[in-house]
Amino acid sequence: MNKATTDKTKQQFESVFVSPMRSYTLTALDYYDQLFSAQMDAARAYSDMAITQARTWLDVKDPDSFKKAMESQQKTASDFMERMKGDTEKVTSISKSFAEDSQKQVEETTKKAVETAKQ
Repeated sequence: MNKATTDKTKQQFESVFVSPMRSYTLTALDYYDQLFSAQMDAARAYSDMAITQARTWLDVKDPDSFKKAMESQQKTASDFMERMKGDTEKVTSISKSFAEDSQKQVEETTKKAVETAKQ
């Protein structure tokens, strides 16, 4: 093989395999970074809610403080459900974006491969 053929083959390999794989890897890393951050934020929020609620119950000393703790429990449960709903929507959005980006990359890679094969 001469140098021109080798260079063309190398360029085609880069275009059809290496570049798309690098692009997909960057997309995947971004997805996992966003997903991990969302999970860590959620875990922190849920832990904070649980600790706050535990401290509320430790302050129960009479019927009035028990009533306040029960009210706090109901509010915390409501806040927890709202937070969980928001976290679910966030993870769904992140996953949907990743799926769309991945599909777009597959389509572009397929198109490049067809064009390269025609050459």
